[in-house]
Amino acid sequence: MIQVDGFSHVGIVVPDLDAARALFANAFGCAVGAPIEVPEQSLRLAYVELGPVKIELLTPTDASSPVAKFLDRNPKGGLHHVALSVADAQGAAAGSRDAGLEMLGGGPAPGHHGRQLFFLHPKDTLGSLVEIEQRA
Repeated sequence: MIQVDGFSHVGIVVPDLDAARALFANAFGCAVGAPIEVPEQSLRLAYVELGPVKIELLTPTDASSPVAKFLDRNPKGGLHHVALSVADAQGAAAGSRDAGLEMLGGGPAPGHHGRQLFFLHPKDTLGSLVEIEQRA
């Protein structure tokens, strides 16, 4: 069992990060953070702040990015993943293995923010990519 204790964010892949940031700021009046470069994953991202949860806007910086293929299949972008928070990512990974859930990429690794996270294969999670993220 994975002991989930909250909802962290929803990830949306976008073809133009600046346009997406402007949409959320101007059309919806949301606070939108500055772009964050994540060179090890070949992507840029920005967070739309919505109280205790966030929208993570993601765009690839080159074809090697994990979201580049998603954008190739969905040129206008779209919902990419939902992220649930846990107190202990290593314990959640063990719970995932015990539950027979396939982790993508081998298990917890530090994200751009330094917190441990991993993804569960959509075939095991109702067709949706699920990120498990250790809370701060």
